[in-house]
Amino acid sequence: MTIRALHVASELYPLLKTGGLADVAGALPPALIERGADVRVLLPGFPAVANGLADLRTVARLDHPLLGSRAGLQHSAHATLELGTLPANGLSVYMIRDDALYDRPGNPYLDAQHVPYGDNAERFALLGWTAAQLAQHADPAWTPQIIHAHDWHAGLAPAYLRAAERRHGRRLAHTVFTVHNLAYQGVFPAQTFDHLALPADFFDMHGVEFYGQLSFLKAGLYYSDRLTTVSPTYAREIQTLAQGGGLDALLRGRTHDLTGILNGVDYGVWNPATDEALAARYTRSRLAGKRACKTALQERFGLAQKSDALLFGVVSRLTEQKGLDLLLGALPEIVSRGGQLVVLGTGDPALEAGLLRVAHAHPDAVAVERGFDEPLAHAIVAGSDVIAVPSRFEPCGLTQLYALAYGSLPLVHRVGGLADTVVDASLENLADDLATGFVFERFEPEALGGAIRRAFALHARHGEWKDAQQRAMRQDFGWGASAQRYLDLYRALVQEPAAA
Repeated sequence: MTIRALHVASELYPLLKTGGLADVAGALPPALIERGADVRVLLPGFPAVANGLADLRTVARLDHPLLGSRAGLQHSAHATLELGTLPANGLSVYMIRDDALYDRPGNPYLDAQHVPYGDNAERFALLGWTAAQLAQHADPAWTPQIIHAHDWHAGLAPAYLRAAERRHGRRLAHTVFTVHNLAYQGVFPAQTFDHLALPADFFDMHGVEFYGQLSFLKAGLYYSDRLTTVSPTYAREIQTLAQGGGLDALLRGRTHDLTGILNGVDYGVWNPATDEALAARYTRSRLAGKRACKTALQERFGLAQKSDALLFGVVSRLTEQKGLDLLLGALPEIVSRGGQLVVLGTGDPALEAGLLRVAHAHPDAVAVERGFDEPLAHAIVAGSDVIAVPSRFEPCGLTQLYALAYGSLPLVHRVGGLADTVVDASLENLADDLATGFVFERFEPEALGGAIRRAFALHARHGEWKDAQQRAMRQDFGWGASAQRYLDLYRALVQEPAAA
């Protein structure tokens, strides 16, 4: 039986990307299609989406009940549902065209002052509401059996579907909700609920209410049939008080519905043998190109041209979640040992300023570029010896998976998906041919410093370093196994009794 599944997300690579969610939304649906599923994606009509899809055509007019009058915001209650294809692979993508809500330049979530848009609740409520409409034959030619919602932006989709099923008196579709990062919860003032056209009793602690406010993420967690998150370790961590974000009791109550499925890597995009963003291409048996990538990276950032310098790379949002405050404190040791650091990212102004100060003081050893540039990210992953991902918490992490594929040994904190994917270069693991990176247990300077010193020590042993690089590049974190687990989950849901 062919499973029809609709993935609901706010961004999708290569159309629009602010983080790892876009990579997952871009890679998982094609991997499911390869395994026989019939998968489509639903996105808001942001400019990058509208401009990037091919063969767009209108399939439905959406006379939606969502009102944008709060705080003086006004827009029409009409939108259109359009269907197009992703030129890169032919993936079918639905787009909601409502220019008053979505046609804004720059970041899809924030205004020019980096403040969340005042009507974000309505903007993403429309995304969830439209997903529920597709389960009610908004497109007469295609109706999903599974609605798979991603992160808080799509969190109301299961709630709108539950409300529709109450009206129809029957099951319309099954729902899966994936948490990519529990720290982002889509919390809005309680009065926002009045604009969302949900049943009044949904604003309840057994519903969307969250400590007197409204939480899109909680809606997804409460109303979905099954819950997933992006690594097995993170699935356990979010059920704890420390990492549950106020939702740990709800998650513990649904522990039997919660599965951790590791994110994968699209090796069609991240492959050093074919990557056109690199100064030279290479494979694990022919690593000379990697040395050329390192030289080119040092030249690009004005660092000293030292082939034997241990070069650390960071491609990340510059936030405390990513542990970069801890790394900033370790920079004197890296520099004093003759190491180098290249940073690409943007975020916390204080962290940016701190990193820039060190770069100004040590221009031959430390370089920082603010912003994000996809080809440059590939060049940093390839040209670095070590990719640092010292996150306080990390649901899955994709950067360390890219690093493994490029033979750049990850340096990570043992949390979430980092714990599930990187094996520390301890003496025992090196002897057993298992080590693929450097892992520190406690989130504190001494533990990070120990991992950094292990990296320098291994780098000095050229043969063992090369062995570790090749071992890292042999790891397979492709989407195949993960996509199969999602497909098994879909099949199990569809085979459940039909009653709602």
